[in-house]
Amino acid sequence: MNSIDIQNKDGKYIANTYKRFPVTLTEGCGAIAKDPEGKEYIDFTSGIGVNCLGYADKGWADAVSEQAHKLQHTSNLYSTQPDVEVAEKLCEYTGFSKVFFGNSGAEANEGAVKVARKYGMEKHGSQCNTIISLNNSFHGRTITTLSATGQDVFHQFFFPFTEGFRFVDAGDIEGLKKAVDDTVCGIMIELIQGEGGVVPVDSEFVKEIAHICEEKDLVFVVDEIQTGVSRTGTFFCYEQFGVHPDVVTMAKGIGGGLPMGAVLMNEKTSGVLGFGQHGSTFGGNPVACAGAKYVLDHVMDETFLKAVNEKSAYMIEKLNAMPQIKSVTGLGLMLGAELPEDMTAGEVAAKCAEKGLLVLTAKTKLRFLPPLTIGKEEIDRGMVILAEVLRG
Repeated sequence: MNSIDIQNKDGKYIANTYKRFPVTLTEGCGAIAKDPEGKEYIDFTSGIGVNCLGYADKGWADAVSEQAHKLQHTSNLYSTQPDVEVAEKLCEYTGFSKVFFGNSGAEANEGAVKVARKYGMEKHGSQCNTIISLNNSFHGRTITTLSATGQDVFHQFFFPFTEGFRFVDAGDIEGLKKAVDDTVCGIMIELIQGEGGVVPVDSEFVKEIAHICEEKDLVFVVDEIQTGVSRTGTFFCYEQFGVHPDVVTMAKGIGGGLPMGAVLMNEKTSGVLGFGQHGSTFGGNPVACAGAKYVLDHVMDETFLKAVNEKSAYMIEKLNAMPQIKSVTGLGLMLGAELPEDMTAGEVAAKCAEKGLLVLTAKTKLRFLPPLTIGKEEIDRGMVILAEVLRG
């Protein structure tokens, strides 16, 4: 089938929940994808931060294929080697005590909510079940993770939403202190509000959250779904904020392209969930974990992290040199570009796609999440297209 055939069948048979660009991808290598007609696209999206090693990395594909030929799935009533290897690597590297595996970021955040609420109720009483989140946050599209999301645009249609969430503005320390009472069991934040416009949260505010959680015995949850797996230049973004949360959620890049999510718990929280209190049929799937182990072996390497930061500086320099871009936000290879008021991010992204560059949007900004393995040549090719589009 050609691109039009595929897009027509997409419109006919697939639920209309995505506003797709008129782009069809059939193969890729590294940071370059192709459509059925052979047109190339420089990819500054990596599947919204998922393909951290790019398209069709040979070593990753071989690891996944080898495992699929051995054991593609078994229930979580039994142990598997890939599952254990990834858990050990994550815990030993990060200092967390235990990990729960799921399939997505929303699932991971659901797990974190359960940990925080059960901890609060057991330690402080049945009334202790409220979680504080930040305005402008985004934590997922399930009913509960939508409820934890601090954007009114998402609080429509699907009533009743899950109760027990309270919101404060990022940076408002006094507002945060007023919001904490004996019903609060935890505080859940993103360190860079990705869907909210690639907006970093102030580090002093983050440190104050950590202090309040320690002082009042609350569960400090950091959502690293988009910022984790070396996306921001350290394996986890919180490393750059001088804190160590009680719970961290991760997904996207960890599977390298396969569905995978995880909840990391420290010594304080690792024993909260008992038998039968949480689970996932596909969580810790051997094939997904084989891919994840290959990813972790690469992205935890100091040389790899150094290269991510070098490419970040290179992209920021290129973006700042474009007169149409008013500012650049973010860390590592999670960047946002503010446009002039007479340009909309959606229109710019669409024109970029026409010319062979894939970019994302985040509210009024362009958002860039290229593969962590992208080369400077691909960055340059993409920047040429972006500059051409911005010039009109």
